[in-house]
Amino acid sequence: MITLIAAAAENNALGKDNQLVWHLPNDFKRFKEITSGHYIIMGRKTFESFPKPLPNRTHIIITRQHHYKVENCIVVNSIEKALEVAPKNETIFIIGGAEIYNQSIDFGDKIELTRVHANFEADAYFPEIDLKKWNLIFEEKHFKDEKHNFDFTFQTYVKV
Repeated sequence: MITLIAAAAENNALGKDNQLVWHLPNDFKRFKEITSGHYIIMGRKTFESFPKPLPNRTHIIITRQHHYKVENCIVVNSIEKALEVAPKNETIFIIGGAEIYNQSIDFGDKIELTRVHANFEADAYFPEIDLKKWNLIFEEKHFKDEKHNFDFTFQTYVKV
């Protein structure tokens, strides 16, 4: 199963200058719980936005840089190659960035989305979810509080 996992604003904003534009601890917790123990596919810029590789996950990094190497990570040059090297019987998570989401949405079986209920200025956007191709099967609303500056909703979509 190929799952895209992301947090996106109402206007599909993902981030600006390779950073998220919000801080939602419960979203980070959910991301960790869902992806832990699995393969994660990401673009080079997304990988480089982390202080270090994420623990307990196998990283597949997509880059156009032919000599790019990272210890204990798999480096490939296309989404197709990333999906080819990932085990077929595994749940694979596509974790960004925008270009990788756009390239992989048609390959996806599921979308785990945290919808942040605000609009943001951004330079990276999640692709529009075509409701003719995707069914919303789960929603869990959360309201802003002392740790979360925005209302947000966990959503799960499956391909029709």
